[in-house]
Amino acid sequence: MKTATLDMPLRIRWKDFTELTKSGITFMIVVSAAVGFLLAATDPQPLALWFHTLLGTALVSAGASALNQVVERDLDAQMRRTAQRPIPGGRLHPDLALLISVVLAIVGIVELTLAVNPLAALLAGGTLAGYVFVYTPLKRVSSLATIVGAVPGAIPPMIGWAAVRGEIDAGAWALFALLFFWQMPHFLAIAWMYRDDYARGGFPMLTVRDPGGLKTARQAVLYCAALIPVSLLPAPLGLAGIPYLIGALLFGGVFFAATLSFAFDRSAGKAKRLLLVSVMYLPLILAALVLDRWIPG
Repeated sequence: MKTATLDMPLRIRWKDFTELTKSGITFMIVVSAAVGFLLAATDPQPLALWFHTLLGTALVSAGASALNQVVERDLDAQMRRTAQRPIPGGRLHPDLALLISVVLAIVGIVELTLAVNPLAALLAGGTLAGYVFVYTPLKRVSSLATIVGAVPGAIPPMIGWAAVRGEIDAGAWALFALLFFWQMPHFLAIAWMYRDDYARGGFPMLTVRDPGGLKTARQAVLYCAALIPVSLLPAPLGLAGIPYLIGALLFGGVFFAATLSFAFDRSAGKAKRLLLVSVMYLPLILAALVLDRWIPG
């Protein structure tokens, strides 16, 4: 394996850094934390609190993503989808990647502890631990890893919530449930599209052990069906009103239709469509929540 060198062009190093820290996923985690922050607030909050919450969340998320790639570098090298990541691709030394991941995670947790509150830091630390030390090794032994991995993926809005209120109550749990159930059909679509790659890497995913896709499709449909009533919970909890309810039902209906379409035709094309719908669903419903809460009338 080639190692990183200090004379690499800055453009290449920055690209590898953003790939190592999964900048797209980190951005969505920060967005979900921001939504939790906005929904928990009953009046405008100090900009400093907002800044430190999002910065700390971003650093911990980036550190967790980098640490995941350090741990899984040998398996990543076996899969076409991940073989050209910075470490298996030979552009970044594992020791340097480990240093980057640990520094990012520690700075992020310290940032949240000192500038926000210990509960927000604890939630961020729990997210990192669940993702790297529970979900990542479990992927190698059980298809249940998908469900387990959805737990740390659903915690970020609770970080934003805790930053404002200093506690976790029903509203925070409603946001957690929304992200948890959204992740399942989203992940199943990805796992179906890349099932051959996962098999090559030795991951016992449901999609690997379900060659016909019937169990995969059934789970996608059931989780999406559960997501629709879960997505309505913010309204009775006082976090949203009728406009949000209408939007949630509309977005949920489109999402559910995509899962049904995949269930009847378990092709790569339908899985890709389901993935795209899931990617559009999350920012739309989060935006609907925030707009309904903060736009008068």
